[in-house]
Amino acid sequence: MSRVVHFEINADIPDRAGEFYSGVFGWTISKWDGPFDYWMVMTGPDEEPGINGGITKRMDPPASTVNTIGVSSYEEYSAKIIEKGGKVLTPKIAIPGYGYMGYFLDTEGNPFGIMEMDENAK
Repeated sequence: MSRVVHFEINADIPDRAGEFYSGVFGWTISKWDGPFDYWMVMTGPDEEPGINGGITKRMDPPASTVNTIGVSSYEEYSAKIIEKGGKVLTPKIAIPGYGYMGYFLDTEGNPFGIMEMDENAK
């Protein structure tokens, strides 16, 4: 079974969103040192239930919160999504040192991501 492993908050001004969530909930927000602008969101200690996420520049079509679901095989689940009526929003994206991800739309037009963990991703 695949579980939600990450969330993303889309924002017009990511720094402003980070200040809001940090100020309201005490979340730790830090700019990621990766190949694109992204802010990591730590919602609490790893020992407690819950997930961490990120803040990104608002996607088009306009999106609000996007959940990312961990999968064992990007290709297998991408094919299942399309077979069941979902649509591809982005091509497969390599996140160096983490894995492979991509964004899709469900049958209701809601965006979501899938992520295959692979430390060898380049």
